[in-house]
Amino acid sequence: MQEETFYGAAYHGSKDFSQWDVPTANATGFGAAADDYMERGIDLNEQLILNKPATFFFRMNGDAMNGAGIHAGDILIVDRSLKAANSKIIVAAVNGDLVVRRLQQTMNRITLIAENNRFANMELGEFTDYRAWGVVTCVIHVLEKALQK
Repeated sequence: MQEETFYGAAYHGSKDFSQWDVPTANATGFGAAADDYMERGIDLNEQLILNKPATFFFRMNGDAMNGAGIHAGDILIVDRSLKAANSKIIVAAVNGDLVVRRLQQTMNRITLIAENNRFANMELGEFTDYRAWGVVTCVIHVLEKALQK
């Protein structure tokens, strides 16, 4: 009986490679002078995502968090595996709506703080339907108009 051959995934990430592991083509057999300064590309998934299966992307709609550097149209990277802790910026489901706010917890009170004076803070009472949905880990602010959609 013939033995089966199994192949793993072709891409295992690039964190394990150094600049010397990247093959270069040269016809002369000598390395180019620029090879000493060659670097591998940056994989934003590896740099910005902690837990891939629990990470989601959201587009910010509104200016409630302008003071925290999060503007309307920005892309938020949200990790649902991180624990919502005091002073972290979170995405919360409040009475069926998703909101982005800074979490402030005291002994018996939860407040969702807006980083814009035009918005009121949300004091959550005992009958409020509240669930911390995820923690905002990164904000991508696009400057080039051609990339904004």
